[in-house]
Amino acid sequence: MGDLKGKTLFVTGGSRGIGKAIALRAARDGANVVIAAKTAEPHPKLDGTIYTSAEEIEAAGGKALPVIVDIRYEDQVQAAVEKGVEAFGGIDILVNNASAIFLAGVEATPMKRFDLMHQINVRGTFAASQACLPHLKKAENPHILVLSPPPKLDPKWFASHLAYTMSKYGMSMCVLGMAEEFKPLGIGVNALWPRTVIATAAVQNLLGGDSTIQRSRRPDIMADAAYIVLNSDSRKNTGNFFVDEDVLASDGVTDLDHYALNPGSDLIQDLFL
Repeated sequence: MGDLKGKTLFVTGGSRGIGKAIALRAARDGANVVIAAKTAEPHPKLDGTIYTSAEEIEAAGGKALPVIVDIRYEDQVQAAVEKGVEAFGGIDILVNNASAIFLAGVEATPMKRFDLMHQINVRGTFAASQACLPHLKKAENPHILVLSPPPKLDPKWFASHLAYTMSKYGMSMCVLGMAEEFKPLGIGVNALWPRTVIATAAVQNLLGGDSTIQRSRRPDIMADAAYIVLNSDSRKNTGNFFVDEDVLASDGVTDLDHYALNPGSDLIQDLFL
């Protein structure tokens, strides 16, 4: 396996959670990271801003460019990509991490929530990929990594939260389509999803709070799995729907206790698996 020294990552939603963890893992190699996210000012319920994340990335050994971006708007995405290219000379890796969540049935889902999830999850993934594509074509080992689940037509996932499932599966459809379309270009397009619940702000605020957090894993497991995928040969590794545990196992890592917030606890399996 190589490393990510000198590589440039464009990470959507990189100010906290899994996106930030992936950025920090790359920074330890000396990577450049464009943090494309909305959080410029501290949020009362959410830790971190694009600027505090940039400080952490720099402290870890990388270079950071924080850019305020709402990925619902393609002009902002395009401007952020151009700033990243101007600062670092190109883009080698796109991490489509930004995502909105609202878990409710049809009757309880306001249309503004439906629209938000589809604008951020599906449209944002498509827009960021489109904007980065001209630069990924020029990269030595270009990758697009999408944080989305393996697509399965199991009615239980649709019945419980139809709007959210549609938006996440829309991201997965982007993986299927782009992997095949970009194969002649040598761009690897893969998805990554956690086996268990990951301790993020969404879990803290929307999915059960502290009781769920205590039975979850740290974002580092996703970052380590992403690191393995992003260091693989993009011309040979594409079109896959990876699960974090399986990626680590393929690299010989089977002891995962240290990733748990409470080692030995009964971990909660994540959605869609």
